[in-house]
Amino acid sequence: MVRHKYKFHPEQLIFVRDKATLKDKFLTILKYAAAAFVVGFISYLIFPLFIDTPEVRKLKRENQELVLNFELINKRVEQLRLVIEDLQRRDENIYRIIFEAEPIHPSIREAGIGGVNRYAELEKLSNSKIIIETAKKVDVLTKKAYIQSRSFDEISDLAKRKEEMLRSIPAIMPIRDKDLTRVASSFGMRIHPFYKVLKMHTGMDFTAPTGTEIYATGDGYVAKIEYAQRGYGYHVVIDHGFGYQTLYAHLGKFNVKPGQRVKRGMVIGYVGNTGTSVAPHLHYEVHRNGQPVNPLHYYFNDLTPEQYDKLVQIASQPTQSFD
Repeated sequence: MVRHKYKFHPEQLIFVRDKATLKDKFLTILKYAAAAFVVGFISYLIFPLFIDTPEVRKLKRENQELVLNFELINKRVEQLRLVIEDLQRRDENIYRIIFEAEPIHPSIREAGIGGVNRYAELEKLSNSKIIIETAKKVDVLTKKAYIQSRSFDEISDLAKRKEEMLRSIPAIMPIRDKDLTRVASSFGMRIHPFYKVLKMHTGMDFTAPTGTEIYATGDGYVAKIEYAQRGYGYHVVIDHGFGYQTLYAHLGKFNVKPGQRVKRGMVIGYVGNTGTSVAPHLHYEVHRNGQPVNPLHYYFNDLTPEQYDKLVQIASQPTQSFD
C-alpha cells in the first residue's frame, strides 16, 4: 500500500495531497546518502578497533608462529652455546695440555663482531628486537665455532706429530749422573761465584772432568755454535721444535756443526772450562717459547721416581753457581 503525504490547505480548509517536487526528491536522496556516508565512514574507523578482519587475523597468527619459532631457535642457540663452551674447556684443559700447545687467549675466543652496524636492515622488520638478538647470538657462535675448528686443526696436527714431539722434548740429563753426584747448582736465585751476590741462575750446573761427554737431550738441529771468551764460553744451542731449545755452555770441544740434525743421546761436545767459569762444568738450560724454565722438570726419561725425588732434594739446597 502506497503512503501519501497530506498537508492542510488554509484557504480551502481541507487536507490536500502533498506532491513532492523534483528538488524535494533530490534533497531527500542527498540527505539519506549523506547520512549513509557518515554512518559508513564512522563504521570504517571504529569497526577495526574492536573486530579483526580475516586478513588481520591471518597476519596475527603468522606473527605468533614466527615469535614462537624464534623462541625455539633461541633455545637451540643456547644449547649450541653450551656445547661450544664445553668443547672450549676440553680444548684448554685437556687437549692443549696433553699436546703442550699454547692456550688460546680469551681476547681471541671472546672477541665480538666488529665493523659497521651489521643489523641495520633487520631494524626495519617487525619484531626486530628478537630477530637482531638472535642474529647476534648466531654470529658470535659462528665465530667461536670457527676458532674452535682452527684449534682442533692445530691439535690434530700435533697429534699426528706426537711421536716426533716426544722424541724432541728435552727428557734426559745432559751428562751421565746416575748416582746424582754431579749437580752443583740448580735453577733459581743463586750466589754468583765472582760478584758474591744473589743472581738469577737460569740453568743447572753439572761438575765433571774436562772431556766428559755431553749429550743432546732431545732430537733437533744445531741452531747455534759460538766460541765466546766470556759468559757462556764455547756453547751450543739446539732447537728441538715445538717451542723447545736447549743450551750447553762452557764446553771444551764441539762434536757437531751448525745446522746438523741430532738425536737424543748423541754426543754433541765435551765438558770444558771456557768463558766465565770457576771450574770445569756444564751449564745446561731449557727454554720453552723463548723463556728459560727449570730443567729439573725435564729429566723424566732416564730417572726413576726415587732418583727424581733425590734430585729435587739436592736442587733445593742453597748453593753457589759455577758461572
